[in-house]
Parts: sequence; structure tokens; C-alpha cells
Amino acid sequence: MSTPYPFTAVVGQTDLRLALLLNAVSPAVGGVLVRGEKGTAKSTAVRALSALLPQVDVVPGCRFSCAPGAPDPACPDGPHEPGPGAVRPARMVELPVGASEDRLVGALDIERALAEGVKAFEPGLLADAHRGILYVDEVNLLHDHLIDLLLDAAAMGASYVEREGVSVRHAARFLLVGTMNPEEGELRPQLLDRFGLTVEVAASREPAQRVEVVRRRLAYEDDPAGFATRWAGDEHEVRARVVAARVLLPKVSLGDTALLQIAATCAGFEVDGMRADIVMARTATALAAWAGRTEVRKEDVRQAALLALPHRRRRNPFDAPGLDEDLLDRILDEFPDEEPEPDPDPEPGPEGPDGNGPDDSGPGDGGPDGGPGGTPPQESGPDAPASEAEAPQTPQGSEQQPSGQENGGGGPEQAAVRAAEPFRTKMLSVPGLGEGASGRRSRARTAHGRTTGAQRPRGHLTKLHLAATIQAAAPHQKARGRSGRGLVVRKDDLRQATREGREGNLVLFVVDASGSMAARQRMSAVKGAVLSLLLDAYQRRDKVGLITFRGAGAQLALPPTSSVDAAAARLEQLPTGGRTPLAAGLLTAHETLRIERLRDPSRRPLLVVVTDGRATSAGALGGDPRELSRRSARMLAAEGVASVVVDCESGPVRLGLAGVLAADLGGPAVSLDGLRADSLAGLVKNVRTAVTSQSPHTNRRAA
Repeated sequence: MSTPYPFTAVVGQTDLRLALLLNAVSPAVGGVLVRGEKGTAKSTAVRALSALLPQVDVVPGCRFSCAPGAPDPACPDGPHEPGPGAVRPARMVELPVGASEDRLVGALDIERALAEGVKAFEPGLLADAHRGILYVDEVNLLHDHLIDLLLDAAAMGASYVEREGVSVRHAARFLLVGTMNPEEGELRPQLLDRFGLTVEVAASREPAQRVEVVRRRLAYEDDPAGFATRWAGDEHEVRARVVAARVLLPKVSLGDTALLQIAATCAGFEVDGMRADIVMARTATALAAWAGRTEVRKEDVRQAALLALPHRRRRNPFDAPGLDEDLLDRILDEFPDEEPEPDPDPEPGPEGPDGNGPDDSGPGDGGPDGGPGGTPPQESGPDAPASEAEAPQTPQGSEQQPSGQENGGGGPEQAAVRAAEPFRTKMLSVPGLGEGASGRRSRARTAHGRTTGAQRPRGHLTKLHLAATIQAAAPHQKARGRSGRGLVVRKDDLRQATREGREGNLVLFVVDASGSMAARQRMSAVKGAVLSLLLDAYQRRDKVGLITFRGAGAQLALPPTSSVDAAAARLEQLPTGGRTPLAAGLLTAHETLRIERLRDPSRRPLLVVVTDGRATSAGALGGDPRELSRRSARMLAAEGVASVVVDCESGPVRLGLAGVLAADLGGPAVSLDGLRADSLAGLVKNVRTAVTSQSPHTNRRAA
């Protein structure tokens, strides 16, 4: 086993370390969600925390880590006889992104249950993590149903497994820590609310801190054991402080003034529900215990708000996380603390990550994954500028025109306009039955959903189709020598249930940003429509990509990603102007889909072209622009790409070019107004069905 990186050697990331230690002091706080860019020592800090947790007493041989003094009466391995316990370190269990439901909650051995008549239960990761840490890296990429199971178990302190009439319950109390990179997609607000605290981390931009990162990393890699030995004293001191804070925690008083401060803060920031109030109260109490005090003060409530509220204020993925600290101070100042009785001086002890302890002996951060350290970013409000990750980027080979200059001979570039208010859109789906990632858009074969049939299992049996299994075994009972009432079942008789649910798709937007789109102030409405579709893609768990075309060519403004807020940022900054190279936009889409098909072949694409249908420039391709665009569209149709055209043409005289483009693509055309969910019932049931009578190309497409 490799030597872990010491927790106290992580310098910087003050809020991250404090949030982790507060949960170690009081697991009732509800866990930590760590949000930040790659390489910021998120995983390093989490993995190092387990060494600071006190050791646990367990019943020898119990797979569910029951405490000898108070074993779980419903433990599947019980009942346990009184006796001495065994001592072991607290575990840190990691949940992989690709884990199955059986791996998380455990599984009943259906084969043994049917063939041998025994109820055999194999514990999952929730049982392994009991009385320890459950760490989920890239939690935003975990399937929604697994996140629901995980958070339900964390909230109830128990895991329930119900399979084929057999019920198992076991204790599952653990410190839940999730890490994520927001660029790869967001969690739903309902799931964000289930995490007690959240921390935003970023790499330091200070050279001195980055130097310290490299110095400590190299020292650790050269001699992990020796490096850990140098920090062993600091680790012991912080571990002792965690134990002392746990002992003091029940004695901490949460007075009426502190409760009023908490309630006023949650109400002032318009936080939904009551979970935030409860989490803030628990966090403030843990902060007081960590500081060695027996009463909660205003500074504890303030720090609790900074950790517990930012992620609960997000209503949709386009809201910027953060908290207005000036407003927070004004609210708290309305309820001043009463003068407390001075506490006796506590015993001298180590300073933790909130102050001047040994872990702050130098700037920077380091870890085995090389994550640089630094301080958390400034809290940002809704009007804060976009981060570097959200800044528009120009892919290699693409052209970018400077603002105010001629763009491909079609007039000067115009400044970006703000998007109109988003709205609820029509349901757009890909036809057929897919097998992609779990989502909420198109029909697919999934592990969850309604049962549609049965098949022989491929590998381990997970979802037994009982009726089909009995039907397969019944004709062979006489040949197998059945003499009693029981059914003789063999492995070949077992049948796996096939289920149908919904999948997430790759929604690739191809947006016309030419000068014709800027006319009559249409671009604001166009951006509002695309923003609405992006919000719909977020809710349906899709990946999204954004291609824009104008002037002399097209560019991939955002490669396919799960981060719809990054797509919204690119869209907001999109300028307009120049001629209309429609063919270039379609060919860029074709190449993007080709590459993405190699990376993720099971995820089916949905192409959304937002244009008025004009084609006035062939760019570097040469030839007739309209003919090039029609040939490009027919090529996409021939490959079976499901498409829909959002017609942005307006005015009393319309050319209908978007409808012609839709016919060539083999999909429907929908106006901006018709895109609204409440405008016309049943407009789009299937993106290929509306144009059968319009286009001869549709008949050539694959069913």
C-alpha cells in the first residue's frame, strides 16, 4: 500500500480543509461537495483526510462494521453476541463513476436463492463505508439514480435493498465527499441541496505558492515514507484536535440569537426549504467545537453561511454560484451577539487549517496527483465576469475576425447582444431505440425503466425476469427428476429482464451568426431560443456542442461537453456580422459528429440548426453557396443524423429557405415561436416524421 500524502502538508485551500474537518467533527453536517478545475488537489485532500479520523471499534467478522457496544439490531450478520471488539482505522471507500447499482447498495445472489433456496446477500460500497468516508470523484458524471440512492442512504443513515420479494436493511452512516469539475457538467439543484457544504477551489496564480507546490510534490515523490514522517507530528496534533472537538460538540450551546441569525440569513438569501437552516446550525455548532468554545458566535454563523448557502442559491445551471458577503454582513449585524462569558483558556493545542498551524508553514499545495494549491476564488455574484474557462476560444484552423473590421466581405462585425428570456421548449427526440447514457430525452434500453421483455444474461445476472425464468425451467422438470413441490432451476434457465427508459443525447447546435441574422434585432430572440434549448438539454442530461458560422467560415465554439453553462457563456459572447457560409457550418458539424462517434459511439446525436436558411458565401470551398449547403445537408441525412431546423426568418415576405434546408436534412423545420412548448400541441413527436411528404431524400434514410 502506498504512503498517502499528509493532510497537514496541503497548504492553501483553507475552506476545503476546514469543510472536511468540520464533517470529521460532526458527520451530521451532511458531507462536502468540492467544485473546482482539474489539478487543484481535490482528491489529494480528500484521500488524506481518512488518516485523521479516529480508529473505530468493530465486531470481529461483521461485514457491516457494527460497534461492539451498540451493534445494529437489524444487521444482516447479526445478532452479535457481547464480547471484545477489534480496532481498525476508519475506511475511505471510493465509488467509481461507472459503478452499478448492485456495486453500490449490494446484491442478492439470485442464482443461489433459486437453485439452493438460500438468501445470500453480498454487501456493497455503502456497507464498506459505514463509519468511514465515502468518496465520489466526478460526482456530476454519476448516473442520477445512483446519486439518489447515495444521498438517500446518507440522509437516513441506512441502506435498503429490495429485490424479488427479499428485503435487506443495514446501517450506512458515513462522511460523504464528492468532487467535480463544473466544466464537465452540473448537478441538478435538487441534488446540490443534499450536500451539506460546498467549496469552490482554484489553483493559485502566485508564483511563490506554485513553487511550494512543486517543492513538496518532488519531496514526496522522492521519499513518500520520509516525507510522511516529517509531517507525522502535525498529523497527530490535528487528529487529537478532531477527537477533542467531537467530545466537546454535545456541550456546545446554540442560542436564540444564533438561531435568529441563521433563519434571517437563509430568508434573506431566499433559500428554498429548511435544509439550509439545519445544515447551517450543525455547521456553526461544529465550528464552535473546532475552536474549543461552548457557544456559537456570529463569526461561526457567518462562516457556516459561506460554506452551506452558495450551492443552494442556484435555480438553474446558468446562475453563478457565490454569496454576496456585504448582504450577509448586513443581515448578521441586525442580530448582534450578546457579550459571552469568557471561556477559560483551552489547553494548548495545534492550530487547524483555519489559522496559523503547521500546515500553513509555506504557501502552495502538493499531492501525488500534482494538484497545485491556492486560495479559493473570490465569491462571485450574478454579474461577475466569466471565468477563464468560459472565455471563447478559437480552435486551430479557424478564423476569428477582430471586432469592428470587415468579416468576410459581408459588413462590419457587430457587438454581441444579450439573449432574450428563456422559455420551456418542445420535446425534441431522436427516433428509434438507443443504448446510450442514462438521461431523459430519447427512448433507449437502460438498466432502469419499465420491463419490456427478457433475454439470456450476458455476464452476471442483475435483473431477474422471474416469469421468463420459470417458463424456461418448467418444460424440463420431469427430465431433471423433480419429485417435490420445489422447482428445479438451472443456470441456463435464468433470464435477464430487458428494460426501456430514456437516454441522454449529444445535442449539437449549429448557429448562424451572420449579418442577416443581426437584422431586425433577431439575434436576441435567437440566443433566447438556443438558451432555452440548452436549459432543456441540461434537464434531460444531454451533452451539448456549439458551432457558429459567419464571414468566411465556421468554428467549433464549444466541443461536445456536459457543461451547458459553458455553452451558455459562449453563446452570450457571440458576435454577429459578415456573410453566411452555411455549408461550412454543416461540414464542421459533420466532422464534429464523426469524431464524437469514435469517442462515444453509443450516444446518438441530435443536430439543431438555427438559421434563416440563407447561404451567401462558399468560403474557402468555392462554388455555388446554395448548392454546397444542400449537398452538405444531404450528406448528413444520408448518414442518419437526426436533425431539426429552427427557422429564424421573420417579416411579411419570407423565402422559406429554412424549410428547404430541413427537407434536405430529412427533419422538420420549426419557427422560433413554434419552439415554445405552449404554442402548438404535438409539433415534434419525432424529428424525422414531419417532412415525409416534403422531401424525396427522407425515403433514402435508414429506418
